[in-house]
Amino acid sequence: MKPSSAAKTNPMPPTDLVPMAKVGSPFGVRGWVHVFADTEYPDSLFDYDELWLGRDGVWRLYTLEEAQLHGKGMVAKFSGCEDRDQAMMLRNMDVAIPRSDLPKPDEDEFYWADLIGLEVRNTQGETLGTVDSLMESGAHDILVVKGDRQRLIPFVRDIVLNVDNDAKVIEVEWGSDY
Repeated sequence: MKPSSAAKTNPMPPTDLVPMAKVGSPFGVRGWVHVFADTEYPDSLFDYDELWLGRDGVWRLYTLEEAQLHGKGMVAKFSGCEDRDQAMMLRNMDVAIPRSDLPKPDEDEFYWADLIGLEVRNTQGETLGTVDSLMESGAHDILVVKGDRQRLIPFVRDIVLNVDNDAKVIEVEWGSDY
């Protein structure tokens, strides 16, 4: 499979890559793949002509040739991916964009990647763990916090009182016995 023409020269990936989606299974026989975005609007990935695909810290630059919304996700065709076998090689790869290319989030908005790894403390000063991941529910996002046990904490204003990226701490109204 041929990566974008820029990737032929094996460019060094940016150090500020932010995973925004995951490649799923092939879609059809002409090199298309399912892409599942971790963004509020999946079609926001259409704004970028070149995307970094990779796994285990190994990244390659690909050109987004075509893409369209499909069900709850989207399907995409990357240059150089011409058949189902080549599309299968992209399966489970992360799709990333350099942070420097992303729009600055509005106040009280956060990129999930910025929340992962932050310590979570309740209003009593007890450490509940660190954010391992986030997941989407029908109503709101949920912090998956791992500490002495796993906690699922709704990411809503009444519970998440403060996110301090500089101190790497999220303050929550959440008991340690919940």
